Amino acid sequence: MAASILIVEDDAALSELLEWNLKSEGYDVRVTPDGEEALVMVRESVPDAIILDWMIENLSGIEVCRQLRRHKDSARVPILMLTARGEEEDRIRGLKTGADDYVTKPFSPRELLARVEALLRRSRPALEGDVLKVADLELDPVAHRVRRAGETLKLGPTEFRLLRHFMERPGRVHSRQQLIDAVWGMDREIDERTVDVHIRRLRQAIDRPDEESLIRTVRAAGYSMELA
Repeated sequence: MAASILIVEDDAALSELLEWNLKSEGYDVRVTPDGEEALVMVRESVPDAIILDWMIENLSGIEVCRQLRRHKDSARVPILMLTARGEEEDRIRGLKTGADDYVTKPFSPRELLARVEALLRRSRPALEGDVLKVADLELDPVAHRVRRAGETLKLGPTEFRLLRHFMERPGRVHSRQQLIDAVWGMDREIDERTVDVHIRRLRQAIDRPDEESLIRTVRAAGYSMELA
């Protein structure tokens, strides 16, 4: 499953360059030059990483970063800040606001790709083929195997994709539409009730009798995988 990257950059030439390089590496990329629109886009579908320029339209990158860190769904999304500011105090300010890494312009696309890959390795271990673990549940994306407390579980292909999506982002709330886009594809016309059916099947496969489900229903919002 390709990692999703949101680029927030108002320099059109640089934005196109970044988008081309990231798509060439297989990433799912969205772009906006506007800080306020970036916040809306993140609320609609939380990306796996954000490349955020310091100086952008309508809302500064620093303020965008600050607001993203205040919201539980985006609080842990890796943020790589871009800026022409090279002074130490500015770098410290960006990092203290919540940025995970910092690249000063001009920079090489290869360096930026390496920084993005490093951030994603820390936040999405499945991109490296590592076994995902939440509580006593384990998912091996390479062997395509799921175990709970050492017992192998049988899942259908859609339930496996759903579970992988949840385990790559534990604690995050996902709306039904976000799950449709991520698991079935943005170009598929899937009824939201179909999501509920597959969530029910997934729970039947991974949950234990008389114990709370690892996948929590969040009223009026969607679903979330519990961290413990």
